[in-house]
Amino acid sequence: MGNLMGSWRYKEPSTVEECDSTWGSDSESDDTPVEAAEGSGISGSVGPAEMGRCSVDPGDMSLQLSESPQSAPKMKRSFYAARDLYKYRHSYPNYKESRQPSEFRNLRFYLNKIPLIPDGIYIEEILTKWRGDYDKLEHNHNYIQWLFPLREQGLNFYAQELTQDEIKEFQTTREAKRRFLAAYALMLEFYGVRLLDKSGSVARGPNWQDRFQHLNESQHNYLRITRILKSLGELGYEALKGPLVRLMLEESLLHATLPNMQHSALEYYVYTIRRPATRRQLLRFARQHYRPTHAFLWGPQPKRRGGAAGGGGGGGGDDDDDDDDGGAGNSGIRAPAPTPEHRRGAGDAGADCMPPFSRPPSLLAGLEGVGEEGKGWDHGGGGGGVLFPH
Repeated sequence: MGNLMGSWRYKEPSTVEECDSTWGSDSESDDTPVEAAEGSGISGSVGPAEMGRCSVDPGDMSLQLSESPQSAPKMKRSFYAARDLYKYRHSYPNYKESRQPSEFRNLRFYLNKIPLIPDGIYIEEILTKWRGDYDKLEHNHNYIQWLFPLREQGLNFYAQELTQDEIKEFQTTREAKRRFLAAYALMLEFYGVRLLDKSGSVARGPNWQDRFQHLNESQHNYLRITRILKSLGELGYEALKGPLVRLMLEESLLHATLPNMQHSALEYYVYTIRRPATRRQLLRFARQHYRPTHAFLWGPQPKRRGGAAGGGGGGGGDDDDDDDDGGAGNSGIRAPAPTPEHRRGAGDAGADCMPPFSRPPSLLAGLEGVGEEGKGWDHGGGGGGVLFPH
């Protein structure tokens, strides 16, 4: 009979709709348990039917200005963001690992056996001496790829890409996992966020006002946050992503403390999450608070709401097992200013705030093992390249 799969070739996605499947299974219960594969940092194989859904329209990323006095500048969702996150969530389907034995450099760095290159700094020094040194965390651009490794090359070419074997080894190494969670907490504190418990609950930190103001202005950190979210998923901490993305949506849309982050949160952060049901929950919350409401680009296809199917539009991401999600067509008033991701490739109603802001923080030691079980939010370098590592 021959090897049918051997003759099948992965088809590169070419439109946002082909990449994104958030709304393709809208009838699925949002409380559907997550399969074991979704809770791990290693994606399972994806079949030809799922892969072949994703055709390239360079115009997907462009801002299209209208001469009509009745419409403001219009924006499409970024195809490049959608494709990048599609590949991430599908475990980089066209990627071939080197045949050379892996040096497990990322794991050895987290075991404090080798320093990051080129700075010669060990992980323990970063976790102890860099805490609270916000200038160093802001201006050093070499450490982020070492703290949050991915199976894709960043701008620090000394940092080694993760491999499947290294991911498996990392997930079974208690010391590495402990330091990884400490690194996550370190970066959250830098951004003004506090990690509360092992379910990944987060809240504003004591320094949130100063740090949010900085984060709103220092937008290259949005690229870093995308990288952090991706790395959490790769190393088995999928469960931690949802609460952080929810908090970023609340702060940018509901409380307007991070208005410049709106687009990054919707175009990138939401779509790092693997489980469609969680993405739908996040996008429904965002649509409720997004202004102007008709400019919300990340909802179901217009035809699903009785409207015209509208052209191209794009997608902020894709998913492991859905079909398509285009936004509200390719029309929509561009609310926030373009974020670094574009260059790469309202009010305060407390009713919907993510609970619980008052919960006491736990010791990091109690966070070990988070992510493997697939509880709570366990559903699920964005875009092309720019000045800073993603």
